Amino acid sequence: MKKLTLLLVAVATICMSAGAQQVKTGVIEVGDYTGATEFYNGSYFDMAPTNFYLAHTGVQMLYTPDLLADLNGKQNVKIRNLKFKFYCESFEEISRNMKVYLQETDAEEFAVNEDGIKQFFNFDNLALEGSYYIEMLNNYGEDVEVSIPLTMSTPFAMTPGKSLLVTIVFDAEDDYNCTMGSDYAPFYTSGIGGRAMTYTDNTTSFLDFALGTDFPNATSTLGCGTNVALPVTRIEYSYTEGGPTSLRGDVNKDSYVTIADVTALINYLLNGDAASVDVEAANCNLSEDGVNISDVTALINYLLSGTW
Repeated sequence: MKKLTLLLVAVATICMSAGAQQVKTGVIEVGDYTGATEFYNGSYFDMAPTNFYLAHTGVQMLYTPDLLADLNGKQNVKIRNLKFKFYCESFEEISRNMKVYLQETDAEEFAVNEDGIKQFFNFDNLALEGSYYIEMLNNYGEDVEVSIPLTMSTPFAMTPGKSLLVTIVFDAEDDYNCTMGSDYAPFYTSGIGGRAMTYTDNTTSFLDFALGTDFPNATSTLGCGTNVALPVTRIEYSYTEGGPTSLRGDVNKDSYVTIADVTALINYLLNGDAASVDVEAANCNLSEDGVNISDVTALINYLLSGTW
């Protein structure tokens, strides 16, 4: 009898899960990321996402809808990780402060002003801030992966059909913490040109440049590469499948249901600001009375029991 009861519970669980929303993961490779063989070894102006030759670099990379076609038809897409590859012929240690900005846009190319000069995009949505360190001696003569795990901060919500603009800023303390000119070569996508622009300087950060009067113009005299091919890129993302459009209980829209959602729900009830919450997901008890304190109780009970 006990075995029959357990079997019935298992069947019921499977039936309940069949219609539930599930968080899944996917990968987009821009260029032949896995089998990359072509690396760039020309002007350091034209290397993306960075060159490590100068103390301050910046890059903007535009991943257009055709490159992100795998996202079409998926709901609640979150960009969680970006990875790049380079070939190492250096014995040095590299340390950089890194900032990553993500935004979606309808643009599919960089704008050009009336004088024919390409324009950087304005940017402001900071997705990740941290340090990047690599001891290249341990990787001499090898392919090396530069991983930017966006799971360290809030995963970026992406609308399928839009372009993804990635702005990355690398800053060293001074120009002594740089590689020699021929010791670093990023793998790139030879067939996808003009989708990136770069900035290089030994004294001024790209962030300071972006606040100056020369921005958004990109010229070679400013140390800018204006017709740069995208580096081979691995874009890791999550999405939800099945069930309602919103993931029940995912109040803060990070594709997971955790204690952080309780905090987000309480803050919403206190201040009424819905800008950073998913109101549909906040209706945890699925009542027709709107979102109220009873939804907090339902969410806490779910976190304690694992069932709604």
